[in-house]
Amino acid sequence: MRFGQPHLLWLLLVLPALALFFWRASRQRQRLLAQFIQARLLSGLTVGVSPARRKIRVGCLMLAVALLIFALARPQYGFDLQKVEQRGLDIVVAMDTSKSMLAEDIVPDRLERARLAALDLMQRAKTDRLGLVAFAGDAFLECPLTFDNTAFQQCVQNLNVNTLPLGGTSLAAAIRTAQAAFKEGDHFKVLVLLTDGEDNVNSGGALAAAQDAARAGLKIFTIGIGTTQGALLNPNQVRDPDGNAVKSHLNETLLGQIAAATGGFYLPLRGANTMEMLYDRGLAPLPKSEGEERLVRRYHEQYQWPLAMAVLLLLAEMLLLERKKSTVRSPQSKIEAPVVAALMGVLLLPMVTQASPSSALRQYHTGNYTNALEEFERLAQINTNDLRLVFNAGAAAYRATNYDEALNDFQMATLSPDLTLQAKAFYNLGNTLYRLGEMQFEPDTEGLNAIEDRWQQALKSYGHAAELNTNDADAAYNLAFVKQQIGLIAGLREAMRRAKLAADDAVRRNEYHRALEIMESLNNPIAAKKFQDYMKKLKDIDAIITPPQR
Repeated sequence: MRFGQPHLLWLLLVLPALALFFWRASRQRQRLLAQFIQARLLSGLTVGVSPARRKIRVGCLMLAVALLIFALARPQYGFDLQKVEQRGLDIVVAMDTSKSMLAEDIVPDRLERARLAALDLMQRAKTDRLGLVAFAGDAFLECPLTFDNTAFQQCVQNLNVNTLPLGGTSLAAAIRTAQAAFKEGDHFKVLVLLTDGEDNVNSGGALAAAQDAARAGLKIFTIGIGTTQGALLNPNQVRDPDGNAVKSHLNETLLGQIAAATGGFYLPLRGANTMEMLYDRGLAPLPKSEGEERLVRRYHEQYQWPLAMAVLLLLAEMLLLERKKSTVRSPQSKIEAPVVAALMGVLLLPMVTQASPSSALRQYHTGNYTNALEEFERLAQINTNDLRLVFNAGAAAYRATNYDEALNDFQMATLSPDLTLQAKAFYNLGNTLYRLGEMQFEPDTEGLNAIEDRWQQALKSYGHAAELNTNDADAAYNLAFVKQQIGLIAGLREAMRRAKLAADDAVRRNEYHRALEIMESLNNPIAAKKFQDYMKKLKDIDAIITPPQR
């Protein structure tokens, strides 16, 4: 049970004042009667007046007022899930997580202020999709573009200076990674860059990346975190190559150039209105695009029940006389009252359609998962409030290896108010995403990216399941397992990168045979697919310059 206008429930505080009014009115009536009518005549004049009926009438009136207030507050129970489209912007927030963000020239430190700024932007961008990129010496898409503010908030709160292993600050990497996060070509693309602007990798490359992004239709707004005077970093955390303490400064010039190159503007993070100014001046005037469909709950209004009871109580209060009727009664009157009441009850009863899931369960337990899926889907369309049926449909689809259908059903089941069902839905959603990742894998870099994206989503689903049910050992195990698998992918990427660098170095020394040995040492189908043209050239050159063995 919930209320559409819960603030109107404060009107219930009127009831004690109303009760006091009726009590004082009754006392005043008694005093007036005693004042104008002699005591010996009072009992005769008030014969037939029932104090109990008077109290019942007052009780009906007060209860009717309470029920009318409940009806005004719009009680709601049960809901339907509907798909709606939203108009808004696509905004990627790129947050600097390098160790220079630990500087305390603004309170409490730069990184914490950047987190608060990102969450402040989230509160204002209610109809926009938000994504998150973390960057230091490299950049990584932490949260793809989504309407899910909870997922974005969790990703922001989880950021720290150890999020990315590669130190330093590369603004160019942040811009390119953010640009890759935009997939729909007709949406207006916005990047909000939260950083101190100290690019110690390639500041010229940052400006070139911004110019390339501008040509691709990306508009960048930069937010400077820190002060131009700067602050010394904690020597226990950061030192220069000579072992000296490092002082970090805000580079406003570079941030202004990056924003100007794309048609955006630069703002220093000062006071509490910076993100409000950014959104009102920079983002709100931009053209909105049609967003993806989003599931929303349409709650069923139940105000008619308290309203109907209030009307009945008011009718009862009017029809119930304070004076008792004559003891001679018509037999017909005894029958008519309950018949009328019964008819009104029938008119107020909602129509309920029931369907038994026993057949679907029988199909599921006998291994007929496709038939079970069809039956559960039919039942879910009839009983739109019962997300257990949607969950069961997802389980049948998963068993039937229909992972796309299972994905949709488990995503819908995660909206259940039942936390136990919600935890199970997130767990099975993680399983489904993991299987989809396996199916999308191909021995090339695109396949590697696809499997990693799915497994990242699975990781978040297992995390939600483990948070909702801390005793779920399976969710905890799968969470650790998927983390390990994602780590292996990262390790493979790093091995491929190092091998390519070593091979390029050998080529520069004209050691083509050594370069070929390095690439062949990877012994991995993904690496073989990615570098097949490179390895073929090495083999051809090696065959020319290396004499055959006899």
